[in-house]
Amino acid sequence: MGHTTKPPPSDMLWPELDDLVGRLVRTRAQVAAAQAAEARVLAESAELITARIAQRRDEAGRKRRLVSDRDLPLREVALELGMAMRVSDRTVQGRIGDSFTLVTKFRATLARWESGDIDAGHVWAIVHAGVSIGRAKKRRRYEKLALAAAATESPARLGPIAKAIAASIDPETFEELLGCAHGERRVPVYALEAGLARLVADLPAPLAYAIADRLTEMARHLIATEAGLADDDAADEAGESGMDEQRGDAESAQTAVVTGIGATRTMDQVRADVLCDLPLAAAPTAHGDAIGAIRGSIQITVPALTLAGAGGDPALLAGYGPIGVELARRLAVAAPGWDRVFVDPGTGEPLEVDRYRPSNALRRHLAARDERCRTPGCTRPVHRCDVDHTEDHAGGGRTCVGNLAHCCRRHHVCKHHTAWRVRQVGRGTLEWTGPSGRRYLDKPPALVRFVPSDPLPMEEPAPF
Repeated sequence: MGHTTKPPPSDMLWPELDDLVGRLVRTRAQVAAAQAAEARVLAESAELITARIAQRRDEAGRKRRLVSDRDLPLREVALELGMAMRVSDRTVQGRIGDSFTLVTKFRATLARWESGDIDAGHVWAIVHAGVSIGRAKKRRRYEKLALAAAATESPARLGPIAKAIAASIDPETFEELLGCAHGERRVPVYALEAGLARLVADLPAPLAYAIADRLTEMARHLIATEAGLADDDAADEAGESGMDEQRGDAESAQTAVVTGIGATRTMDQVRADVLCDLPLAAAPTAHGDAIGAIRGSIQITVPALTLAGAGGDPALLAGYGPIGVELARRLAVAAPGWDRVFVDPGTGEPLEVDRYRPSNALRRHLAARDERCRTPGCTRPVHRCDVDHTEDHAGGGRTCVGNLAHCCRRHHVCKHHTAWRVRQVGRGTLEWTGPSGRRYLDKPPALVRFVPSDPLPMEEPAPF
């Protein structure tokens, strides 16, 4: 159910909130500028370390030295900086490397950070996704597109988008990195305090996301069944810090009654209990038979030419970014059905969706377009969202692509019962207007990460 699209009248605006938001934005810009200045200082320390290495080499002359001594200047400087910053020297070493990469290879990103236009989260998402792009021309093109995405996206959303852009611009490097990463899959265990241990699984991304989704759906079902609540209400009551929000946007960990004796568990605790149940018993026997049939859900987009083996554009896992093409092909073959999405070649906007198996065409189109909740900053996937009428259906709003969008229950309720207003401005883009009167745009993921064809050759001239 939707709500009106009209912005609040001027006499309903909240000037105190507008002033508060303005001061917060200016303060964050100052913080960003200070953080950028710190990154420049750390980058300068790399030059100091290089000079120190040269000095020690001259002092040693032809004297034989241990290989382990070669990084002593780095440790020497990092230890002092770490003590001054009250962090570990290993942390400082990593930050020196990141800062040097930023200053030398991503100057446009640094400039936007210094001006306060983007935050540290945006900066490192751009740097880490693009650092493997070797050619400067490709890297500059990547940086331009990633910065355009950073203008409207949160750091949590920007990470997958930046990875998708990098994989599209430099698919060869992405495939090389993917091959190396595949060999790193493992399941280590780390001892913790108070009788706990941490089990970590480094897996191919589609499998990891599907496992996380299945655990979440099982936990939601248990809470709904045993607490007598609807699935969505149970998740909200349990403080579902869903795997789709694990990059810092987790909801508060409230508790829900999920046993008949009044004991309480959080959503994370229920997920952990089910995870123990599955590998040890081969089925969730400790929680009953009903949840055994629940399966994990993920959304993968594979370009048709890539699927046929004739194209180099990456396959994309919604909420994560590019994944291996071979795995995407195997998943497509095993899927009970798949959607064919027609997109605008100039913008990447989904125009039409059809399927070779019967289904609701409108819902398929919206799922392909939205991928996640359409509230700015939210990353909850579409299969955990409501299909919402932007303009209230009861007020004459049409049930069509141009008046529907996915909203998670939390933001759907906020949109319907507060002063927030939403309207669609074309091509699937939503404009949110807050109680302060400020406006925020949310574009469909496909538009944000779209990489236009480059008519110019990507090869760089050979150095003199």
